[in-house]
Amino acid sequence: MIDWDDVRYFLAAARGGSVRAAAERLGVYHSTVLRRIAQLEERLGAQMFEKLPSGYRLTAAGEEVLELANQMEASSHQLETRVFGRDQSARGLLRVTVPPFLAPHLLMPDLADFARMHPDIEMEILTTGEVANLTNREADVAIRIVADRKTLPLNLHGLKGPEVFSGVYMSRDRLAALRAGTPDPLRWIVIDDHGIPDWAREGEVHAIGAPFRTPDAETQIIAAQQGIGMTKLPCFVGDIDPLLVRVPGANLPMHGTLWVLTQGETRKTKRVRLFTEFVSRRLAAYAPLIAGLSVTRD
Repeated sequence: MIDWDDVRYFLAAARGGSVRAAAERLGVYHSTVLRRIAQLEERLGAQMFEKLPSGYRLTAAGEEVLELANQMEASSHQLETRVFGRDQSARGLLRVTVPPFLAPHLLMPDLADFARMHPDIEMEILTTGEVANLTNREADVAIRIVADRKTLPLNLHGLKGPEVFSGVYMSRDRLAALRAGTPDPLRWIVIDDHGIPDWAREGEVHAIGAPFRTPDAETQIIAAQQGIGMTKLPCFVGDIDPLLVRVPGANLPMHGTLWVLTQGETRKTKRVRLFTEFVSRRLAAYAPLIAGLSVTRD
């Protein structure tokens, strides 16, 4: 019989285009991937890949195996989720993925409440900007900011939450200093490769000079607190920070709507149902803060 683990390694190499990419994706050594693929080739009596300077290319036999391997993977995931869906005990592992700011700056007290209420549920909170694949069981629950509900896969079940707005924030002390006539320039603090937006160069308070970049969300907040410049933050982050203030004249753009998402049979488990119902109620209570309506700043 074909070893499903060997097929997993084959799939990772086929999708990544190299043994190195497969090893990084699976978190194993390069040699492990080679050994697993060799076992599969020996079992099937056919070569799966042609090694080229640019990477690995599937042979004709490999193309045929890839189609069947994808079907095996889908069946494996379906089997897992169906069995998981029959688990009605309030215990076991619960994996939840949330946007970067949401857990540390809004939901952590609520997550602590849930953990105290259900001590037998092992919680794993994945704070990431990456979109987890619920079908592949990368997470059991995903809290996502969604611009358009129609873009979500049809197999996901969603509970709609509040609309998410952001504002432009800077140090409260720095704003007071600017109004007192301090000439130091303000930088635009960003976490991506974009430059200063045109609208940020205009108005009573505006950014000039070179941007200040960081890939880390927490560093972005600290940079603003330290008076380096101004930056865009979710209202639920900026409005509750006593060191920050909204930049005068800046608008509040809407990013999208928070959705609590689950998939197929997974959502029928007791621990998933308990969590989704709990967190949906807590998010609804935060709606004014998330929309930027709970605090008025100068």
